[in-house]
Order: sequence, then C-alpha cells, then structure tokens
Amino acid sequence: MSNLWVIMEGKGDSLGILRYIRKLGRMGVGTMLLAVCLSLSSMTSVRAATAEPDIQAQAAILIDADTGRVLWSKNGEERHYPASMTKMMTCLLGIQLLPPDAKITISQAAASTEDLPLHIARGDVLTSEELMRGMMMVSDNGAAVAIAEHIDGSAAVFAERMNEKAQELGMVNTHFANPNGLTDPNHYSTPHDMARLAQYAMKNPVFRDFVRQKERRVTWIAPAGKTLLAENTNELLGRYEGITGIKTGWTSAAGGCLAASAERQGVHLIAVLMKAPSEDARFPEMRAILDYGFANVTLAKGPTVKEASRHVWVKGGTQARTVVRPATDIEYPLLPGEEASHVKVNYDVPKVIDAPLTAGTKVGSAILTYDGEEIGRVDMVAEAVPEGFSIGSWLVGLFEGPLSWS
Repeated sequence: MSNLWVIMEGKGDSLGILRYIRKLGRMGVGTMLLAVCLSLSSMTSVRAATAEPDIQAQAAILIDADTGRVLWSKNGEERHYPASMTKMMTCLLGIQLLPPDAKITISQAAASTEDLPLHIARGDVLTSEELMRGMMMVSDNGAAVAIAEHIDGSAAVFAERMNEKAQELGMVNTHFANPNGLTDPNHYSTPHDMARLAQYAMKNPVFRDFVRQKERRVTWIAPAGKTLLAENTNELLGRYEGITGIKTGWTSAAGGCLAASAERQGVHLIAVLMKAPSEDARFPEMRAILDYGFANVTLAKGPTVKEASRHVWVKGGTQARTVVRPATDIEYPLLPGEEASHVKVNYDVPKVIDAPLTAGTKVGSAILTYDGEEIGRVDMVAEAVPEGFSIGSWLVGLFEGPLSWS
C-alpha cells in the first residue's frame, strides 16, 4: 500500500481516494452523515395566523411545492375517487415515454369512452403533444385511453405502469385502475398522494406548460385541417393571482376535485381538494385554501447551492468524483410563531454512486427538520459523468466498501 501511495503521489482523485482510505484506517469509521445546522438569525415569522379555510370538500391538503412540507390539511390521508386528476399521471408518463411528435391513432376503445370533449373519433390521428395538451385542458377521457394504448397496448397494462410510478413517488394510499379517472372501486387516492404527484409533475417544464394554458387550439394530423379551440376546465387560470395549474376532476361519485398550484413572491404552493359538493364549489374553496397559504407562509433562507454542494465518489466513470447539489438555493416555509433557528438540514447522499450520470439526476435529498421532526425534502442532483474508465474510478470500485462506510 505504501509503494502504491508513493506512485500515486500528485495524481489528483486517485491520491484523494488513497488518502481517504488511509484516514479511515487511522481514525476508525467515524460518522459520515453529512449534516449542517442552519446558523441563521433567529428570524421569527411575524405574521399572525389567519383562520383556517372553512370548506365543504371532505378532504384537502396544502403543501409547499419546493419542500413538500404540509402546511394545512383536512383529512389529507383519507381515500377518495380522484376523478380526472388521474390524468396528471397519464400525462406525466406520456411526456416521459413518448416523443412529442409521436403519431397516435384513436382506437375504437378510445373513441367509445364516455365524455369526449375533444370530439375525437376512431381513426383520428394526432401527435402525442397535441393529444396530451387537449386531454389536460378539456379532460378528454378517450384521449387518456389512446395515450395508454399507444404506450402499453392496453389501458389495463398502462394502469400497472401508473401504479409502479405511484409507488416510486411514495403514493402509498393510491391505486389506479384506468388512465382517466372514471369511477372504479379499485381506483382511489388521497389529497396527500395527489399533492405528491403534482409536486413531482410540476418539476417537468413540459408538464408545467401543458397545465398553465387557459386556451389553445388543438390540431389534428388526420383528418387534415381538423382543429378545436380547447378551453381549460380550471377556472382559476387567469382569475387567481399567481395560478400556474393544474387539473380538475369531477364524477358523481368523486364529487368536485381540483389540484392547483400558485406562486407569489417566491412562495410556491400546491393544494388538492377532493369530494367537494359540486363542480362550481371547487374553485372558491381552492381560493380559500391558497389564500390561507399565502397569508401564513414566510420563506426562510437555508444553505445556498454552494454551501449545500457535496462531493461523492464515482465508480465506472471517466472521473472518480463529482458534485451533487440542490438545483437552487434552499428556501423553506415557516408558519406563524416558528423560528428559523429550530430548523436543521441533513444531507442523505450516498458516498459512492455508479456512472453513467446524466446532469440533473436525483441522487439524494436534503432533509429539513423542525425540532427534530421532518418537514420537507429538497432533491440533491448530480453533475454529468459519462461511463468509462479512469484509474481513480477503478480505485473507487476497488475500495467501495470502506468509502461507503458511515
């Protein structure tokens, strides 16, 4: 080992790895938890708490879109039919799996689905982008079936994919039976799970663009020249300050449903309500929820991107180390009476990761706690590292065990 140490003197990452291993040998395996206690001024939220929303919807939740912190809840873990909020998952998977110019032909099954405000017919052809935009704006159920069939051959198989994604996102109280939200006893979710889905989906710039548009003309490939002016079913668009989406839902069994997002002065909110007494009641009740959030939330500054950056070892890559960091400076919401000095940030980041890595790949989380209780998480993402060979990365693979000790 000592001879190799001399040989590698001055060899950058390779030397760093060997120094690291030697240090572990001298000091034993100490704690490797990356943690930082925010040394912020003891800023206290000076706003007085306003009254909680008085709504008739049976279940609802309000979260901070950046950290996922629950800011207010009414039966937020209660299961209900999600109705067309389901289409958030269908659209998200369509964006992730299909090129925007993929040609989708409307099948008989899609054309015979109930409630087709896009007026699609068997044999119609649209690009995936046009079909998904139309689906999200006017909530066309057949469009959701057509997207599912194009990806997986059938709506039933696509529902399995939806459930796999739901589990990946931590939606433990959700089960999908179809891609459009039509009533099925085995198709259910909760406000919190729908908020988790919305939070994840709104990180996708294409999805964000789909759900923010109030009006747009949808164009067909075939029949040539066929178009339809789609008007978004979300009546808050253009009528509520800062509104950015997302999706309505309604069936007689589900009642009124709505997932909404809004931003004001750096505060990003996502709210979901389920089982409102009517279609019309969804919108004033959502206003009340969002108003409550904006009136009560104060943003506090946490670590900057530079302060939160962490080096990790890479095996199987063209380099032995890379940097993981949050996408932006960390900010988090405080409620009335809370103090920033009670907040800590711990970094749950692996010590060793495998190449290849695409820039922006999530590899860990910054975990925010208030008096020891978790209040939210921020994604830690990696820089790009191509798959390949380097001496340093080979050494990481050789010493992966010791390097991973914590």
